[in-house]
Amino acid sequence: MVKRSYTNPGFLGLFVNPFYFARKGLIRHFAALCHHVDGRTLDVGCGSKPYREYCRSTEYVGLELESRPGLSDYTYSGHEFPFDDGEFDSVLTSQVLEHVFNPDEFLSEINRVLKGGGILLISVPFVWDEHEQPLDYARYSSFGLRHLVQAHGFRVMEYRKSMDDVRAVFQMINSYIYKKTVTTNPMLNRLSTLLLMAPFNIMGELVGAILPRNEDLYLDNVVLARKISDAAGVT
Repeated sequence: MVKRSYTNPGFLGLFVNPFYFARKGLIRHFAALCHHVDGRTLDVGCGSKPYREYCRSTEYVGLELESRPGLSDYTYSGHEFPFDDGEFDSVLTSQVLEHVFNPDEFLSEINRVLKGGGILLISVPFVWDEHEQPLDYARYSSFGLRHLVQAHGFRVMEYRKSMDDVRAVFQMINSYIYKKTVTTNPMLNRLSTLLLMAPFNIMGELVGAILPRNEDLYLDNVVLARKISDAAGVT
């Protein structure tokens, strides 16, 4: 249960997850949008496949870099995906694009392996600290990500900003504390989270229920888009 709270925090996550607000926001938006993700699905940068249970896929294929295979079904070098054109009905990729130094090639590959009219569900940070250094290359505003997606043959169906309220500030406080206290001892890390970060999780929820949203300051972009068969139709 504790392990699951790191990807799908729930109530327990308030006390054990230093990234409670970030994970809570992503899970909420993906759970709401994943019913569009069906047929044969490719999860690029799949990690532990935390969103698989929310999708309506008939087949769920995970792809990772060769250097971090994890639970993936296939690996690749970071350039061409190991699939033929139009193999998939949907593609999901979460918190990956910021680690891609060649975003044009990356999105072109996603377009290539998708069938015409196929679905893309993508998330990428806006406000976040540098992570997985040195493989952290970019942050995307809503305007930048929308332009990038549309420029590679997709029509944006829905655009969401995750945690666009004061909870984004509380998440950054906890991110700072985490970076300054994390150790190689899991039990010590859990104790630090409980004593130092859980109070900010709780305060963030309370203050967030009172203060208004701020659409200019948020943690993550979440985009649902559809592949346009005719590239000339891109707007």
